Amino acid sequence: MQSTKFTFHAIFLLSASLLAGCGGNISDADRALPGGSLNVLDATGISEIMLDFADPDEAVIYFRSAVAQSPDRIDFRRGLAISLVRSGQHAEAVLIYETIQEAGELTNEDRIGMAGAYIRNGGWAEGEAALNAIPPTFETYDRYRLEAIVADHNEEWTKADSFYDIARGLTTTPANTLNNWGFSKRIRGEMQDAENLFRQALRADPSLFRAKVNLVQTRALRGEYQLPVIPMNDEERALLYYEAAKVAVHKGDRDIGRGLLQEAIDSHPRHFAAAVDALNALTSSVGL
Repeated sequence: MQSTKFTFHAIFLLSASLLAGCGGNISDADRALPGGSLNVLDATGISEIMLDFADPDEAVIYFRSAVAQSPDRIDFRRGLAISLVRSGQHAEAVLIYETIQEAGELTNEDRIGMAGAYIRNGGWAEGEAALNAIPPTFETYDRYRLEAIVADHNEEWTKADSFYDIARGLTTTPANTLNNWGFSKRIRGEMQDAENLFRQALRADPSLFRAKVNLVQTRALRGEYQLPVIPMNDEERALLYYEAAKVAVHKGDRDIGRGLLQEAIDSHPRHFAAAVDALNALTSSVGL
């Protein structure tokens, strides 16, 4: 289910409505909320709202202001780091997590967040070190998901399988983990296992398009170009034919690729420019 996103304006209105219910006057001390909003709610409560409901970029703005006004508040720095990760600003998130570490306030949850930020910023060794600092008794989905990704990077396949399996058991929404595990299997050349995992991912979340693409690509790599029986709309069907066509042409099955591209064009509910261009290029022997 998609979370509702609050804007600053919505949070201000929420604060104002709570103030009206209290019936009291606002003191000067109550005006110190970061970003200039009225401090009707406790700052911790506002921080929780920003982390739970706000758009990531708005949360970054809020927590930047909070840290600037209260640099000693570790919870504000932590909120900024989390928000930076969510908004894709991983390099800066690493820097904020490192300031929390220097302050001696790094929790195990922080280490997981820092490890993820390191990894997304290309710092594999640092990310692995952050994970290794977490005691083995601290078992969470995010921890083992990252452990699996690191093991994949190191080509430690037995470890990767173990971590993916643990992560799958620690979440009620395992589709992304199963998809990643399937991709790991495909990298190793274990195509049937990969296909099985992509199908499991789609049973867990039939809308996960990345798993649909991975399934079609994996089958195409084995020479099975017919689309599998999975939930898809017309646009997805066209895109999946297109993915299968690219694999076919790459493998040298140009006639099959040409037919799949035509299927993609015919299936798409609108003009499928990329498929049209690819078919024209293939017909004129330029290639995809």
